[in-house]
Amino acid sequence: MDNIILLLLLGGVFFYIFKSYSKYTDYSKEAFKNFSVSYESIKSSELGLFVALVAKVAKADGKVDALEAQLIGIMFDDISGVFPEPERTKDILKQIFNEEKDISTNTQELAQRLSQATKRDKAKEQQFMGFLIQLAFVDGEVSESEEDILATIAEALEFDPKAYHAIFDQFEQMMKNVKPQNNVVDAYAVLGVSETDDMATIKKAYRKLVRQYHPDIIKSQGKDESYMKEATEKTQEINQAYEMIKDARK
Repeated sequence: MDNIILLLLLGGVFFYIFKSYSKYTDYSKEAFKNFSVSYESIKSSELGLFVALVAKVAKADGKVDALEAQLIGIMFDDISGVFPEPERTKDILKQIFNEEKDISTNTQELAQRLSQATKRDKAKEQQFMGFLIQLAFVDGEVSESEEDILATIAEALEFDPKAYHAIFDQFEQMMKNVKPQNNVVDAYAVLGVSETDDMATIKKAYRKLVRQYHPDIIKSQGKDESYMKEATEKTQEINQAYEMIKDARK
């Protein structure tokens, strides 16, 4: 059930964001083709600053759980893919994350630097803030410490309180609407596997489908609402199927 929530939220935040903002493509290989990849340049870039803030939210309740790690891993792949040296960039992003998750005193400063780096671009800030709120919801509830971190970031970004609460409320509503499938035969068909396959095979098929259909934080730029809705529904279906098969085999 937790994995269902994870990818429902992952898709849902992008659907919300693109209802308001749908016309920018600043994060592309073309935009970053002349970028000089180094620890310093990545860390001071807007995407590097965003990863640092992701670390704050992920560790706000004292640990980075498995669901958060899965979501963050997908995010690393998405972000690193636009840079000239993806594998090196991914390693640097991981380094930034691991360093920042254990520092609790510089959240406001990082958010202010992110705002400066984006030149207060409201579309980008909406995307970033939405993702951070989504991350806080990934384990099913938002802790007081997570709320405090999010509030600090939103204030430093000078984020519109109405927009903030709209995103937050959107996730709360999603949590109430998550409904798992109830037919295990259909679940096997969704993943394209057989009832005789072992869990290793099923898990491999599941991961491949998630990678294929998840709403990509980079590639989703400029897509319309129908694209985002379809991606969200597909990831829900995939995860519901996988969770049902795991439960049936316990």
